[in-house]
Amino acid sequence: MSETIYRKPVGVIGAGSFGTSIANLLAYNVDVRLYSRNNDLVEQINTQHQNLGVDLSKRILAVNDLQKIAEQCDLIFPIVPSGSFRQMMKELGPFLKPYHILIHGTKGFDYSETLLQQQEQIQRKDVHSMSEVIRQESVVLRVGCLSGPNLASEIMEGQPTATVISSHFEEVIELGKKVLASEHFYVFGSHDLMGAELAGALKNIIAIGSGILRGRNLGKNIQAVLITRGWHEMINFGKSMGADSSAFFGVAGIGDLVATCTSKSSRNFTFGYRLGQGEEMAEIQKSMPELAEGVRTLKVIYKLARTYRLRIPITDLLYKVVFEEYDIDKALNFLMTYPYAVDVDFLETKPN
Repeated sequence: MSETIYRKPVGVIGAGSFGTSIANLLAYNVDVRLYSRNNDLVEQINTQHQNLGVDLSKRILAVNDLQKIAEQCDLIFPIVPSGSFRQMMKELGPFLKPYHILIHGTKGFDYSETLLQQQEQIQRKDVHSMSEVIRQESVVLRVGCLSGPNLASEIMEGQPTATVISSHFEEVIELGKKVLASEHFYVFGSHDLMGAELAGALKNIIAIGSGILRGRNLGKNIQAVLITRGWHEMINFGKSMGADSSAFFGVAGIGDLVATCTSKSSRNFTFGYRLGQGEEMAEIQKSMPELAEGVRTLKVIYKLARTYRLRIPITDLLYKVVFEEYDIDKALNFLMTYPYAVDVDFLETKPN
């Protein structure tokens, strides 16, 4: 790519595995400002050009000042855990102007933990996607979502992959393509922002289940059943939230689902695998360097489903296994005998 494709630096907020991966991809095409709260990490990146054991492009400059990110970068990729996203936006928001473009890479939801603990059911208004949080906490309107099968470890190894940038604004999609596309990374575009955000968050739940199966030394047959029936649940839930079901048929939907449900590089799969091996949830979370987003997502989806009266047996049982210590073997037996009426009942067929 030409160095003149985009003249200003592009900001990345979050120096975790995915944020670091995206920063390195951007550096093929543009100068990058990578934000981290950790002063020692900022110094390490700028002096050693390494993070998480990966060599970083010298076009990446680490900073620990959000105001500098906003002043130097019109295009910013916020990539922080969903539980920290709103606080980050509260800190960044005052420095943002209407000309800024934000494309987030966070696959989860924003919600109040206190509200979740106090109420058996919650409403849609109590749960926010990351694009909604951006609009609530800043004057930015041009927002997008980076989704798709983006296993950070594979990206950092330079393996080829693809992603989806979803936005209501064509200019956001096109700019995202320009700065990210390379011989290693193909970028698709979509206008179904809600669908991409939901697919990216919901597949993490199914990945936990897939990891549990592997942890119990079960084979590919039952894993395939879990993935396909889990995909069905994702579509049903997405439709109840107002998303177009077509979003779940593309790279950000079935593509991301398959990648996350079949790879030990996935934090959610790994969390489930260790749970299936008999480890305690608290011990797993304590020893994992980064959050398995599916754990947070599972909490909120379980309670939202009560409100919508949705039939999502896989999600229901995973909630009981993860948060209520329900016996895994009993859960598997229940799923094997669950009376699914038909195999595929969400597709709309049209006459020739």
